[in-house]
Formats: sequence, structure tokens, C-alpha cells
Amino acid sequence: MPNLQDMTLRSATISVLVDNEAGVLARVVGLFSGRGYNIDSLTVAPVDATRTRSRINIVTSGTEMVIEQIKAQLGRLVPVYQVSDLTREGPHVAREMALVKVVGTGEKRVEALRLADAFRARVIDATSGSFVFELTGNTDKLDAFEELMRPLGLAEISRTGVAAIARGTRTI
Repeated sequence: MPNLQDMTLRSATISVLVDNEAGVLARVVGLFSGRGYNIDSLTVAPVDATRTRSRINIVTSGTEMVIEQIKAQLGRLVPVYQVSDLTREGPHVAREMALVKVVGTGEKRVEALRLADAFRARVIDATSGSFVFELTGNTDKLDAFEELMRPLGLAEISRTGVAAIARGTRTI
């Protein structure tokens, strides 16, 4: 009989250090899609002075066995230097940014501004009928802000995906 822990789903934030060259991201995404794994969040950017290496941050979920398979398969891709499961290897910091457009007037407009202030969201665009807020924080904070803005006129949202890094002296 399978162990209950083997069947428990968990979220994983995986950082992958790769060559910054054409096709690398397609191979990483292809690994996920070809095996039916979901990507909840994906960010990628060059991370060295010569722009020869990039860091890919992937948030995914699965059983412990699936996450271990994902890490092993990522590690076997040719341009991959290192794979790190930040959620298992110690404390880490993870943030994302969102642009949130709220359309409304009157009391709903006032309430949207009040809540934005409580969440430390910045107004980066305003018209007589709308606001665009910029908000940075962990995923739960952005989700909560989004839910509170829905009844106040949430019209559109754009999110960056998670950027994550280990705390302390540990590096990838």
C-alpha cells in the first residue's frame, strides 16, 4: 500500500541555472508539457555580467516523487548547470509583482484606494473611472488583493510570476 506522504501534493519553487541561449526555455517547458506536469509560475532572466547564463524560476506542484522526477529530468538537460528546489533546501524569499486595473466610481473607488493603501499598493495610473495599482509581495498577498478588488470593479490583472532566491549565504 502506498505511503500517504508519497501521495500528498506539494508546491515547489525550483530554480534552474542554464546557458542563456535560444531554445533553452523551450526545452525546459517541453519537458513539463511532454510529461503532463503543470507550471504555476515561470520567470527567466540573465543573471551574470556577461549575460551568458540565465536563471529560470518555476513554481509547480506534485507529489514528492513527481517533484523529484522533475528535478532529475531538468538536471539531465544539456544546458543546465544546477537545479535547486528552494522549498526543500532551506529558507528562501519569493516575490511577484502585479498590475491590477480597477474600474469604478463613488464608494467603490474610495474603498479600492483604502484597500490599496492597506496592501501598500501604488497607484501608477489614474483616470476619472479607473486605477491601475502596482503591488509586490508573496503570491498569497497578491491573491488576497485580487479577491478583495473583485467586488470593487477588478477589470484586469497582469502578474509577473515568482522570482525566488535562497536566504543567507546559500547560492545556486
